[in-house]
Amino acid sequence: MKNILIFSRFNVLAVVMLLFAGNEIYGQYGYGGYGYGRGGYGYGRQRSGIPQAQETRKEETPKTAEEIVDAEMPSITEALQLNDFESAVLSSVLKKYVQERIEAQILKLPPEKMREVYENITKKQDEELRAGLPADKYEAFVELQKKGVAKALKEKKKQKKKRKKNKN
Repeated sequence: MKNILIFSRFNVLAVVMLLFAGNEIYGQYGYGGYGYGRGGYGYGRQRSGIPQAQETRKEETPKTAEEIVDAEMPSITEALQLNDFESAVLSSVLKKYVQERIEAQILKLPPEKMREVYENITKKQDEELRAGLPADKYEAFVELQKKGVAKALKEKKKQKKKRKKNKN
């Protein structure tokens, strides 16, 4: 009986040792019998038998004048504090003249001619805006064009913070 217990202890010990040694060998010397990076079990770059199709890049379609103006109008309206009528006037004028600028770009004129065309478009736009907007809003819009919309909005936020601090 003593022999059976020793023999069974030896079997248990042998099985446990084989399990640990098997895991160690498996971890060090290959993955699934195929070695490093080969076969379906290894780490490394996995390859597929199916060829991969090259994706063709979609050409970005240029934005239309309407899309450009519609994207900018909320920030312009906020910066200038325009009412609905003033916003509509400004939007329609900007759409018209942005479209003209896009058409001038398509023509690919020489630089001197392009500058002249842009100056004419800007003059007509200014005249139409001066007629359609109140004087203070027009001047604010001209100033906004010089500074940029983002900078004007930042300045407005700073002024609001200063007012709040002064009230407290």
